[in-house]
Amino acid sequence: MVEYDEPVTLTLAGIARLAGVGRAAVSNWRRRHDDFPAPVGGTDASPQFSLDDVEAWLIRHGKVDESSAGWERLWPRIEDLGDRDRMGLVVAAIGERLAEVKDPGTVGPAGLTVGEQALVDEALRLAERDGSTAGFAELLRRWLSTHVRQIVVTPPQLADTMTAIAAELRGGADVEHVMDPACGVGSLLSAAARQWGAPPRMLLTGVEVDPVLAGLARARLSLESPDLSREVVSGDTLRHPIPLRKPVDVVLCNPPSNEREWGHGELATDRRWQYGQPPRTESELAWVQHILSELAEGGVAVVLLPPAVATRRAGRRIRAALVRSGAVRGVIALPAGAASPYGVSLHLWLLTAPPVRGEGDPVVFVDAADCRTTSTGGRAAVIDWDEVLDRSRVALRGGDAERTGRVPLVELLGDETDLTPARHVPAELAVSAVDLRRMWTGLDASVLRMGDVGAALRPLTVTESAQELPAVTVAELERSGVVTIVPGVAPPADEVQRGRLESRDGVVELLTAPTLAEEGVRDQEWLDAEAARRLEGEGKAVLTEFGDVVVVVTAFGFDAWVETSAPRLLGPYLYRLRGASDLLDPFFLAACLRVPANARQAGTHASVSSRIDVRRLRVLRLPLEEQRALGEVHRQLTSFEDSVAELSAVGGRLSGALAALLAGGRLRLS
Repeated sequence: MVEYDEPVTLTLAGIARLAGVGRAAVSNWRRRHDDFPAPVGGTDASPQFSLDDVEAWLIRHGKVDESSAGWERLWPRIEDLGDRDRMGLVVAAIGERLAEVKDPGTVGPAGLTVGEQALVDEALRLAERDGSTAGFAELLRRWLSTHVRQIVVTPPQLADTMTAIAAELRGGADVEHVMDPACGVGSLLSAAARQWGAPPRMLLTGVEVDPVLAGLARARLSLESPDLSREVVSGDTLRHPIPLRKPVDVVLCNPPSNEREWGHGELATDRRWQYGQPPRTESELAWVQHILSELAEGGVAVVLLPPAVATRRAGRRIRAALVRSGAVRGVIALPAGAASPYGVSLHLWLLTAPPVRGEGDPVVFVDAADCRTTSTGGRAAVIDWDEVLDRSRVALRGGDAERTGRVPLVELLGDETDLTPARHVPAELAVSAVDLRRMWTGLDASVLRMGDVGAALRPLTVTESAQELPAVTVAELERSGVVTIVPGVAPPADEVQRGRLESRDGVVELLTAPTLAEEGVRDQEWLDAEAARRLEGEGKAVLTEFGDVVVVVTAFGFDAWVETSAPRLLGPYLYRLRGASDLLDPFFLAACLRVPANARQAGTHASVSSRIDVRRLRVLRLPLEEQRALGEVHRQLTSFEDSVAELSAVGGRLSGALAALLAGGRLRLS
């Protein structure tokens, strides 16, 4: 272990993260154990503890495994550096060293101090011990989470959607060079490698004004795509464009928005402004023109822009010139929440390098702002990325899809040249009489299913007075050997496969917090079944079995269910509870755990969104026969919830169709 001149300190919350428990559990340890380390700083309300002392205590009391928690213990040392840039430089240096990048001068504007280099060396020892480079991904995730308000990151689902749309625009043509002129930490370039990676011809080029982000992107791509050619440089793209090694086939970009100091004055005579000099308030249109100037003949670009770019009066002349030249292939409106800022419906501009398109080709508009799906687990509506991509593909291929349109250029070249998709798609659904009958049939079937399930629950009655039943905590069940609790872990990144999972034969699905929060994600994650079993034997993966209870504790919500589609792998923030079958019914256990009131009592404060300590959740103490009876009721209740959600979705579609037909004057009374 590395020695430090000054002790690294942790708060109670930091100790909880280190041990993988809730903060309340750490407070209990302080009260119950006389040898718990004394604070070395802070205040009574927020004491600070020595990391070395806490580590030794946790290992001595069996709260963490000395051989498996190295990365968890390394992060607090990095976090103790305090400064965003110094932390980022250390993480980038770790990634580059793990990827065996030999150029020590590429990780930012300054070298590392002796203490920072010691952190890098310790990370290399951990990676050598684990035989994996997955620790870098975890450190990068922690760093981004710590500075989430300062750094804009393109979510992986959006990045994959943008690359898939770019592939559709290319029409099957080879892609040898992908560029992102504002690459951040390399999310879009990473998605491009997954979409087109074909070594050794493929080249990824990224430019980022922040040298720390550039270093992180370079390290990330070096680890994720070691066989591809990569070039990530730090620089101001608009003011100082870099010379390119080869023509650019595809540009993917999430450029900065609402900038005022982007170089308007000094770039007034720049040759890139072929469609008009961008006003100071239209930095996004400066990015659009720069991107078009980088594309080779036949090149395409997918650019994420705020919706105001499509309508602002200051940019109407440039928009008209772009449309007139054929550079704008289409505009897609995404659902709110696709990326930061999460409260607005962002747009994807699809660009082609003139003269790729035929003269007079119409502009494709896709309004996918309604592509959302409602979870049956109680979480809010989430983005249906499958529907976003499918609708966009159909529209680009010239087919008819819901809320899409193809508008001739002449109709767009008015006073405003408004490119907002909602203004150019049909206002009503294309519903035929046959469609309407099918919707009514689907509604009737959903009503019947809900009625059948409800009939099984209807005989249940409420007792006249509340009965105080004895309860036991999960921690007590664990101590008595009735339940074993295993937290999920992130398996080695090089073992994980991603994409659309068509068949489950021979593979094991990986459940993670993002996939549970985003039920509409297109890409899934999985491992080969043989590899999953091997990793579980090595303590690097957690597999479920039929009858296990899974508890998820994330910022997106709290839930518990019984595994009926096992085996599956559990990622971080998911817990596997396996009970003794002769003492505990799993469906009864899940019924007790998932109650919101139970979660509030087990949280750090009276809110379901607080950090939940799984071991503080309470379970009724009942005989096995009564457990099984109540567990069967829980099964029926789960089926009822699914039926209600299905009825709501079917009824919503029918109601929307009737409203559209009514507004269009297409309904008549028989």
